[in-house]
Amino acid sequence: MQSLLRLYFQLPLFIRLITIVFLTMTIFGFLIHIIEPANFPTFFDGLWWAIVTGATVGYGDYVPLSTMGKIVAMGLILSGGGLVTFYMATISATTVKHEKDLTEGKVDFKGSDHLVIIGWNERTRHLINMLEQQNLHERIVLIDRSMDRLQQNMASVQFVHGSATNEEILEKANVGKARMAIITADPSLEEEQSDQAVIHQIVSLKGHHPGLFIIAEVLTEKQKINAERAGANTVIRSNDFMSSLFYQELYRNDPVKPFELLLDLLTERQFHEEKINGNLVGISILNAYEHFLKEHYQIIGIKKGEDLSYDLHPDIILEEGDILVVFSPLRK
Repeated sequence: MQSLLRLYFQLPLFIRLITIVFLTMTIFGFLIHIIEPANFPTFFDGLWWAIVTGATVGYGDYVPLSTMGKIVAMGLILSGGGLVTFYMATISATTVKHEKDLTEGKVDFKGSDHLVIIGWNERTRHLINMLEQQNLHERIVLIDRSMDRLQQNMASVQFVHGSATNEEILEKANVGKARMAIITADPSLEEEQSDQAVIHQIVSLKGHHPGLFIIAEVLTEKQKINAERAGANTVIRSNDFMSSLFYQELYRNDPVKPFELLLDLLTERQFHEEKINGNLVGISILNAYEHFLKEHYQIIGIKKGEDLSYDLHPDIILEEGDILVVFSPLRK
């Protein structure tokens, strides 16, 4: 008996409540069937009456007529009605609490093959908006310790509050079953401190999930090698990228705006590598252009061995093992 009670109290509150309600209705339904078999010919009729009465619906299709039957009905109204009301109130309170915990990043993520993004800032907000606009249907877990709740309503994002260097937080975000992680630099820190924090997070993620593909953002050139040594698969130097855009804007001599042009291009297209083999071996780069344009690919460079060149000319002949750098449609 003690083991059954222990097992009962280990069940979730929702299961315990519905069990008590069902048992109570079953007992009263059985009693009314025994007391008034003429008015309640079957046990199911008694159970139906008990549930309808306990829920304060009261259809009136079954009514106890005897004094004992009415006493049973009063007991049901006093006990069963309170139980049902408490049950409904508990469900409502549990739902509200779950929504609150979800907004505040306290709920464990149960999915897999998801994208983990570390750090909430304008870059991550824009990235998530791009993913939603492209209908890529990514399941995203956002880890951040700077905000108390996720202010923006994003259906595809589950927020986890805490530090990505904390093992408990990584478990909550289910990083062990994630497909990829993006670590962004913290704009509130000095550049050196931000890069050190990124490297620390890379080490934590790799320690938790050695096979995880990690894209990391660093702000200083000298920390790029350290980020790679820590386990980052791709390191993005955002400061270098922005400096190049500033340079382009400073010295452009025509109406083309490099920043807007590049932003639109990267929103609609992606870089892709095509290895040369089969029927493509031995043809000219011009014929390759025609071949790939049929698939909406645009050749922008060629890699021969370790040499990458964007200076393309018509007499280039493709060889086995060459790699073409192309712009391809963004994957869906």
